[in-house]
Amino acid sequence: WDKVIFIHYETDPRELQRCIPYQLDFYKGRAFVSLVAFTMRGMRPRFGGRIGELLLRPIATHDFLNVRTYVRHKGEPAIYFMREWLSSRMATWLGPWSFGLPYRFGRIEYQPSPGYGLASEQEHEDQRLGKIEADAGSFHFCATFEVNDLGICAPGSLDEFLLERYTAFTQFRKCRRFFRIWHEPWQQVPARIQIAADNLIHSTGRWWRDARCMGASYSPAVNVWMGWPHVVNSFGVVSSAGEELIL
Repeated sequence: WDKVIFIHYETDPRELQRCIPYQLDFYKGRAFVSLVAFTMRGMRPRFGGRIGELLLRPIATHDFLNVRTYVRHKGEPAIYFMREWLSSRMATWLGPWSFGLPYRFGRIEYQPSPGYGLASEQEHEDQRLGKIEADAGSFHFCATFEVNDLGICAPGSLDEFLLERYTAFTQFRKCRRFFRIWHEPWQQVPARIQIAADNLIHSTGRWWRDARCMGASYSPAVNVWMGWPHVVNSFGVVSSAGEELIL
């Protein structure tokens, strides 16, 4: 996952819970929704060698905008994806059926701000621009951050609560699934965020009406291993067969 921007919102827990099929997880009684903008590069199956890599090449690299919240199921902290926009039409078809992910197609552009950082007062800063256009609306942002001040999240901090999650629960139609991911702790830095258009996010539920932006952070990249989905039922977790993917 490359050039990752996290944008965090706090919202009314009761309104958010109405949008979510799992029990919310709270940080000191507070509920959050995060937007995560990044480019996934070089997805390939862990097994299958060159043939497996060639089969996934059409969807191996594309841009994402995730809208996620934080849940807890059977005592396990996790994330729940409310909506995800991707720049790959093919991947938007595969995601719901394989992982139960709420994929939608979007025209996505992520790029550095032209000329930013040339002035002396900007020499230790970087800036990234994001523009997402989809049928449901637009989301445009500008993130500014210190390029030399990366570090992992402090234990027990809000940043750790929001970033360090290694399980995702999903629901597609009536089927509930979960999958796990593995990666090193995020090397991240706080970012200043400016949002120029956000009506795209309004399509994800009424939680937005009471939401306020709490801040943002940036991470240059992390290598991610992603497990195959498993089915969740009322009696616990039932595994399904499948290979693990490396993303």
